[in-house]
Amino acid sequence: MRVIAGKYRSRLLKSLKGHALRPTSDRLRETLFNVLSHRVAGSRFLDIFAGTGAVGIEALSRGAIEIVFIENHAPAVALIRHNLESLAVPGGAQVLPLDALRALEKIARKHKPTDAPFDFVFLDPPYAEKEQYDRVLGFLGTAPFLATDSVVIAEHRRTCELPQRIGRLLQTRILRQGDAALSFFEHQAAEPEEIPEAA
Repeated sequence: MRVIAGKYRSRLLKSLKGHALRPTSDRLRETLFNVLSHRVAGSRFLDIFAGTGAVGIEALSRGAIEIVFIENHAPAVALIRHNLESLAVPGGAQVLPLDALRALEKIARKHKPTDAPFDFVFLDPPYAEKEQYDRVLGFLGTAPFLATDSVVIAEHRRTCELPQRIGRLLQTRILRQGDAALSFFEHQAAEPEEIPEAA
């Protein structure tokens, strides 16, 4: 794997041998960041089920100012830290070695109304674990650390269909590439039942 663009362009990232991880392919990462484009610079980015850390590191390379990696698999946690050290990332990166939901609850507890929200959230659970999508997207649908214009992106199997609306998350786009797909959700100002009807 390599960093595609930005400050760390063409730098190599290590992965784990075997099938312990299924990293987001270089091609799919390139597609993702082509969509996010210039909005990444200066953003705060949350990488859930981070694996090798490749997606969050790509965001850092493209100018994101803060990345939080969430990963519960101990060898993968060590790998993310190794990849960050190999690039001599000066700061702005935090690794939470916790279950995804526990880590999100921790972030929510610490978040103050005056704190800057996360601009982007990327999640890539094991494709077969559909309940992880439900748990994490369900939490993000009411998360206090997302703003009206925050974007949540879920990588999933091409044949998997995610709900069009989850709390305040509204699915706005699906990109399919090979066996994988990216579903984009925008965080809305209010849940449907909270949106007043026109007079």
